[in-house]
Amino acid sequence: MESPRNEYPDQYVRFLVYFNIDRDYYECHEVMEELWLEEGRDPFYQGLLQVAVGLFHFRRENISGARKLFASALSKLRPYPERYMGIDLGRLRKDVEAHLKRLESYERTPFPYYDLNISIIDRDLRNRIHKGGA
Repeated sequence: MESPRNEYPDQYVRFLVYFNIDRDYYECHEVMEELWLEEGRDPFYQGLLQVAVGLFHFRRENISGARKLFASALSKLRPYPERYMGIDLGRLRKDVEAHLKRLESYERTPFPYYDLNISIIDRDLRNRIHKGGA
């Protein structure tokens, strides 16, 4: 199920730039929603979009919204392999699960906001990301 080299959609690459480098989760949403609609509402893309929007909500202290989006993202991403579309999806799922678990007790044990990273395992994809998505 791995994507052939250099065949990652431009919006996917831009999403990863916004997510890992710029930390602009609003723009993540914009580019991924476009791709999600173009690709027939693929649950993989929707799950990634929901992770970004969950971080956006948490950054803005909307804890309930963040929890809902992380839970939904996990349900969308669960069926995919550990390594998929050039990323370590298994690691991302574990990171989102850990974030969600902490958010579930946020009211009793608040903690400062922190970003998540999507680990890029495909060298060609990593190179495109470091070129700014070009």
